[in-house]
Amino acid sequence: MRISATSCLCPFLVCLCFIQRCCGVSHHVLAKVPSSKNQTRLAGGETEVHHRPKRGWIWNQFFVLEEHMGPDAQYVGKLHSNSDKGDGSVRYILSGEGAGTIFVIDEVTGDIHATKSLDRERKTHYVLHAQALDRNTEEALEPKSEFIIKVQDINDNAPKFPDGPFVATVPEMSEVGTSVLQVTATDADDPTYGNSAKIVYSILQGQPYFSVDPKTGIIRTALANMDREAREHYIVVIQAKDMAGQVGGLSGSTTINITLTDVNDNPPKFPQKNYQLYVPESAQVGKPVGKIKANDEDLGVNADIKYSIINSEGVNTFSISTDRDTREGVISLKKPLNYERKKTYTLHIEGVNTHVDPRFSYLGSFKDTATLKITVGDVDEAPVFSMDYYIMDVYENAAGGTEVGAVTAQDPDSRNSPVRYFLDSKEEGERYFRIDESSGVIRTTQPLDREDMPWHNITVMASEVDNPSLLSHVPVTVQILDVNDNPPEIATEEEVIVCESSRPGQVIQTITAVDKDDFANGQRFFFALPSQLPVNPNFTLKDNEDSTASIIARRRRFNHLTQELYELPIVVWDGGEPSLSGTSTLTLRVCPCQRHGRIRMCQGEAFLSSAGLSTGALIAILLCIVILLAIVVLFITLRQNKKEPLIISEEDIRENVVTYDDEGGGEEDTEAFDIIALRNPAAAEELKFRRDIRPEVRQHCGPPRSCRSPSVELDEVDVHEFIKQRLVEADMDTSVPPYDSLQTYAYEGQGSPTGSISPLDSPGTQSEQDYNYLDDWGPEFQKLAELYGEAVSDVTT
Repeated sequence: MRISATSCLCPFLVCLCFIQRCCGVSHHVLAKVPSSKNQTRLAGGETEVHHRPKRGWIWNQFFVLEEHMGPDAQYVGKLHSNSDKGDGSVRYILSGEGAGTIFVIDEVTGDIHATKSLDRERKTHYVLHAQALDRNTEEALEPKSEFIIKVQDINDNAPKFPDGPFVATVPEMSEVGTSVLQVTATDADDPTYGNSAKIVYSILQGQPYFSVDPKTGIIRTALANMDREAREHYIVVIQAKDMAGQVGGLSGSTTINITLTDVNDNPPKFPQKNYQLYVPESAQVGKPVGKIKANDEDLGVNADIKYSIINSEGVNTFSISTDRDTREGVISLKKPLNYERKKTYTLHIEGVNTHVDPRFSYLGSFKDTATLKITVGDVDEAPVFSMDYYIMDVYENAAGGTEVGAVTAQDPDSRNSPVRYFLDSKEEGERYFRIDESSGVIRTTQPLDREDMPWHNITVMASEVDNPSLLSHVPVTVQILDVNDNPPEIATEEEVIVCESSRPGQVIQTITAVDKDDFANGQRFFFALPSQLPVNPNFTLKDNEDSTASIIARRRRFNHLTQELYELPIVVWDGGEPSLSGTSTLTLRVCPCQRHGRIRMCQGEAFLSSAGLSTGALIAILLCIVILLAIVVLFITLRQNKKEPLIISEEDIRENVVTYDDEGGGEEDTEAFDIIALRNPAAAEELKFRRDIRPEVRQHCGPPRSCRSPSVELDEVDVHEFIKQRLVEADMDTSVPPYDSLQTYAYEGQGSPTGSISPLDSPGTQSEQDYNYLDDWGPEFQKLAELYGEAVSDVTT
């Protein structure tokens, strides 16, 4: 089978196509080599020819131009089999990609046509299968063969910049040829065929500042010393054209926004060389008094400026710092200003860039200077005290009006106005001191006590007479000096313990004294017994000459039963001028003592001390208490969780206990049941029919304690017989409920000669026993005697 194709690929191929068609030979040929013939001679002299095909294929591709816009289907090629004699007995079929839809075949001639316009950028080739069949038998004359139809590219896609538009930066003052950015365009056409995808770059806008490499698309600076301060933003348009830039090629463009970044190429400059500033003399130290600013056309850190005062006159009184936000020089005051001393100051201020680029050092020094003249303004100031604080002193007990000291203040202004003094009324010191308004002399208002308050802090204020609103303050501390006005006293107030076993000459205790007064060289005390009293036979006193004294026993064998307490007056003198004395009386208690080394204690105290427990013992006791509490809580919890009986209904017929919710009438209810019937069977017999009154029982008592209870006088009844009798009565009683009932008899039986001790069956009469003997038992039974005495008097009444 021969497959031929004729395609007009481009105008210069028209002649070649015409030659191919005339010669019947295609450049794209799939040729079938003729087969040999086998002949068989038959009877009758006829021969039968056997065809044995012997094929050899030469394969080439078909081509079809993309984007065909003609009215007719585009011719692709032709299929032809050697078995085709031109009589229409061979039928050609086509299968594969696009068969029947895009590519159709003439079944008789084998011509292949493309019915649709193809786009190489969407699909570059199609794989199809061709076969020749016998039209009559539908048998395959040739085996199915595969071939490819390639879509031939034409220049139908313009270059594109997929990432555009672009943004780029380049430092100002850059050299010519400095790379800025590289742009790349893409072309969807076939780069392997012709120049359809060969791109050339050119610049449409942005000259003469920038240029572009035609092959690589690298944008570079084309002009030297581009200044950001003159122009900061540039718009560059780059074009990409295919067909190597030839006429007829397609093109695309993109925009690049280029910004010049700042470098430090401009020094700071003050707008003017001379400035003036007015500052009042009342300006506070450390506070800003003015601002100055140098301009810098650069940006960011390149415009940072450091200000400084470069002359000694200004640097001693003023300071300058930089405000990072506004880049201003802030001038502050280092020392107070005084108009009367200096009225003007001249400052030489320098502004220097902090980040200098050495590449631009040829432009000069990156700094500038200016002169600032400061004029000090006169302000009416408050009076100024001669000292920052005053310390004064005065003796205690000094009479009111005693001079303590004086303060001095004056008007610092040139007119020197008179000054008035007064004390701060908000302070407590105004009660003890006063000040002269004109002279500033401070005096006491009353005698002062050092022992009550040794120091006083007051505040003195001064104001000008012409302008009272201007005030100044000064602290004054007054120390109260001590005088000897307090007698000494014995330091201890506790009782002194004297052991019964003390011996003569034994030191009972060493005592000291205290004095509220203050002695600069230390306190000195002297001790003695009062001279106007007779000699104490029990104790004496020894002055140890070190401001202490010892109490010494003069006899032996003190007895606390004979005399337990002793009083010992002691006279104490101090060493002040004049010397003062005081008498203190000590109480000495006699106690039996026990010795434990050097420790001596009374017997009572020893008993209490022996009961002292260690920490471990206390912890053990506390632990036991906690365990007992836990057991009690557990027991209560178990009792609360105890299950209730299953039958709790009062209406249950199996219940043997009859519950009555009746309440008695109280003591006035004479019809109530007499409980003696349950306590005494004999009495119950008598009261069986009369329960509204109690039977009278008379007693005849002989000697004391011979009377017996009425219940004993009743006939003794056997308990067993009594219960049997009550059981029969209950069974025969028709008024009781039909079911069993529980009757309780709290009868203990008889036989005790003393009778019952219960008050329920006791006679109503009171006892006639005499309790006057309780008065003779001492004070411990006094209250009991009074109670019984009142009871007897009530009975008598």
